[in-house]
Amino acid sequence: MIVSRERVSLPDEYAAMKLLSKILDREDPISKDREHFWVISLDAKNKVKFVELIGIGTVDNCLAHPREVFRRAIVSGAAKIIIGHNHPSGDSDPSPEDLEITQKLKQASEILSIPLLDHIIIGITHYSFKANNQI
Repeated sequence: MIVSRERVSLPDEYAAMKLLSKILDREDPISKDREHFWVISLDAKNKVKFVELIGIGTVDNCLAHPREVFRRAIVSGAAKIIIGHNHPSGDSDPSPEDLEITQKLKQASEILSIPLLDHIIIGITHYSFKANNQI
């Protein structure tokens, strides 16, 4: 489901984190207590085409299959993507499952020639896979 079409530039992880935080803030309190997984599709100049909510999970898990992550990005002609999800616990450190899905999606992005620029985890603070040299 498309949750935003705000055409803003995302020059760094802070801008992506702010955009996803703004989207999460619109959720009701009960929904905020579950993990949300988003894909930000970008044009060639890192301007947002749209943000898609891929799934809402449980308090500590949300499934994100490469097929679902890249489906709309392919159809819409996205040049690049950024993925993000929240940790309702507030701890933004990546879990082993976060590390695994990031690597799977990185491999898929290389095959599809749609670069995965970053994976942002939102908690009390945020975590950027790119800033931590994990993408």
